[in-house]
Amino acid sequence: MTPLHSVQKHDARNLPFEREFDLAIMLCEGEFSLMETDEMNFEILKNATKALKDKGKLIFTTLNGLFPLFHSVKEFYESAQKEGQAQCKECSFDLMTFRDHNTTVIEDDSGNKRELKCNERYYMPSEIIWLLKTLGFKNIDIFGAKLGAYSRNDKLTIDDFEMLVIAEK
Repeated sequence: MTPLHSVQKHDARNLPFEREFDLAIMLCEGEFSLMETDEMNFEILKNATKALKDKGKLIFTTLNGLFPLFHSVKEFYESAQKEGQAQCKECSFDLMTFRDHNTTVIEDDSGNKRELKCNERYYMPSEIIWLLKTLGFKNIDIFGAKLGAYSRNDKLTIDDFEMLVIAEK
């Protein structure tokens, strides 16, 4: 008997799918905006688009480029940290590239600590619209995204750390 769903592992910048899905979802910055270059991030969007059928939808979150213009990213990370979660240190936001470079410290259940050098890209809403229109999306909506709580009722503001994007081909 063949299982209904099989687990596959692929690099999001090089997906083998073409017009196979009605929906692609990337939440909590899953894949998009975490790559080292804008070109690599664009490859992720391009591959997600290629995997969608006509009229397919792409739903994703990304860092809101409006946020660091009005708030300290470092202070936001410090205020959001809770015991038992990853800790962010050495945070620096570059206004010219809209990239945040930081070191994230994680501790596993055995007490082993690891440091990850992170490089995340913030996007302006107008950039996202332009990128998605370039890829052929017709309907694009952008909403505010509260950490872990997504709703089409939340208008995007300068106070939203992330934005929720819903686009239809």
